[in-house]
Parts: sequence; structure tokens; C-alpha cells
Amino acid sequence: MLDAALGLLRDHGPPGVTMTAVAEASGAPSGSLYHAFGSRDVLLAELWLRTIEPFQERFLACLETPDPLEAAEAAAAFTLDWVRAHPDEARLLLLHRREDLASGPWPGSVVERARRLATTFDDALHRYAALLAAVRGERPADALDRAWFVLVDLPSAAVRRHLGDGREPPRAVDTLLRTALRAVVAPTSP
Repeated sequence: MLDAALGLLRDHGPPGVTMTAVAEASGAPSGSLYHAFGSRDVLLAELWLRTIEPFQERFLACLETPDPLEAAEAAAAFTLDWVRAHPDEARLLLLHRREDLASGPWPGSVVERARRLATTFDDALHRYAALLAAVRGERPADALDRAWFVLVDLPSAAVRRHLGDGREPPRAVDTLLRTALRAVVAPTSP
């Protein structure tokens, strides 16, 4: 059912993912969809979570190196490669943020998974920010802002326009992103 929803999302955008269309595409009775998910929004949230969980696990593994520039470059390279290999899923990830699903009118299982993802990501981001603070000699709060910019804002901006246009990011984006990362992460001169 989730694969059928992803195919409909690819072919028709978010408005094309209706419970009736998912039932037809998956061959499942529509009652089964409502029993499993309750609503179209929950179905899309479950699809989003199914997609982000393995992506985030591999993304955070890139941050395991103690050098903040190497870690940022590895995470950015992974992101670009993943987006090129999974363009439908990458477009799906633009629909929500973990924070959107960690509260609100979602079923408990959605909220719990989103909160767990957010906590895991935030913990990794704080560890990365501590590395940045040590290397750059800056305040932890400044390093945390820099970490968000380096790990989230820059890579997202690098792919968003291309995904929105239905294209994969051109290879020139890799070089541009690496150059930007180096400029933002490089240690400050004494």
C-alpha cells in the first residue's frame, strides 16, 4: 500500500494520493487502507517515516568521523547520492518535517517514531556542534546554528529546486556544496 502511494505521489503529486487511488493501485480493499492507516494524511506520514528512518540512519553514520569538515562532506555527498538514487522518496521528504509529526493530531505510533527520530538527530547534531565549537573556537550556541546550516540548510537548498522541477541535482552541485561547506566549517584564523 505504501509503495502504491509512493507511485501515485510520483505520478500525480500529493493531490493524487487519495485512499481510493491507493486502493486501486495496490489492489487492496479501501476498507483495509482505512483500517491500517485511518486517513490519507496518516498514510502519507507513515510513508514519510518509512523513508526518513533509513535515510537518517545512514546520514548520521556519516557524522561519525571526528573531523567536522570530513563529516559534513560525507553527509552532503551521501545526501546528493541518495537524492539521485531515490528521487521520488526525496520529493516525499519535502512534504513533512520530523517536528510536524512529533506533535499534533497524529496517532501515537507516528508521534513516537517522529520524536525518536528527532531526538536521535538532535543528539547527533549537538555532538557535531561540539566538534565545530572546539575546532572553530566558537560558542556552543553559534556552533549549533552553524551545524544546522551545514548539515540541514545547505544540502536541502542544494536539492530542493531541482527536485521541485522534477530533475536530479546536476553534478556541479556537488562541487558547489563542497565549496560552501569548506567556507562555513573551516577553522577561524587566530
